[in-house]
Amino acid sequence: MDPQEYFESQIPPSNLSEVSERVDSFVNNHFKKRKIVLVTSGGTTVPLENQTVRFLDNFSAGTRGATSAEFFLDAGYAVIFLHRQFSLQPYSRHYSHSKNCFLDYMKINEKGEVHVEQKWNLNMKEVLVKYQNAKKLGTLIMIDFVTVKDYLFTLRSVTKILSKLKKDAMLYLAAAVSDFFVPDKKMVEHKIQSDDGPLDLRLDKVPKILSPLVKEWAPNSFVVSFKLETDESILVKKSKKSLKTYGHHIVIGNILTTRKKQVIFVYPEEDKPILEVTLNEEELKNGTEIESKIIPKLVEGHNMFRIE
Repeated sequence: MDPQEYFESQIPPSNLSEVSERVDSFVNNHFKKRKIVLVTSGGTTVPLENQTVRFLDNFSAGTRGATSAEFFLDAGYAVIFLHRQFSLQPYSRHYSHSKNCFLDYMKINEKGEVHVEQKWNLNMKEVLVKYQNAKKLGTLIMIDFVTVKDYLFTLRSVTKILSKLKKDAMLYLAAAVSDFFVPDKKMVEHKIQSDDGPLDLRLDKVPKILSPLVKEWAPNSFVVSFKLETDESILVKKSKKSLKTYGHHIVIGNILTTRKKQVIFVYPEEDKPILEVTLNEEELKNGTEIESKIIPKLVEGHNMFRIE
């Protein structure tokens, strides 16, 4: 199924027009004032029933996307954060998905007042200041999705709106998108019953949307995709194939087991060397996040980006 057939055959999300209006207002507010980046984050689900009880999922918690969004905001961008519902979000991620319950960071004093424990005060203040600054400037809008259909329809709408910015828009596609789905016309209405016997599933392939995104939806935007593999020997080859096939600007390649301490930047130009971005042992020990190195490199590339 090609992208056009997919969008013609699937029923759009019921809130798509509302989301599009919010994004259009956000983009118009920042147009010609600052660059805007769309950060996609988290994994998509594949419902097996129309009234969904069962679905297929993947492991992504949205760590890279949420962390990257913060560093883009630090760099002066306005951020459209398109994320899986209940996945990690910028700023709140520091406490919402901590191994410690966020309530452990607070105490009640003898007057019955709630306050942050002294040892956590400085870190929480730093996060809170950045969060409040983003709210004050209106530089962060968060749009959620659940299913792969939600994601694809919303992505198409948002990128078309962003196209008016031309080279001042960046698309940072970090979401983990399902490769297979059940088309609307093939989906059962009610919960699949276990006493019906073994479950036999035949899934259709999700269309590759990078090509229309790059060539039609936002043809003058700076587009960054990700390639996650478990076999290091095929990572560069598959990254280069993606760039050649879809015509975008950077693939950030990473291996599942080392993705938090090492990535590579692969470029379409044959004479441009692969860039390795790594954290050393001292940085890992100090809790440095690799996105603190990834985002400045992308900002530098975006600043040099020219429309041919």
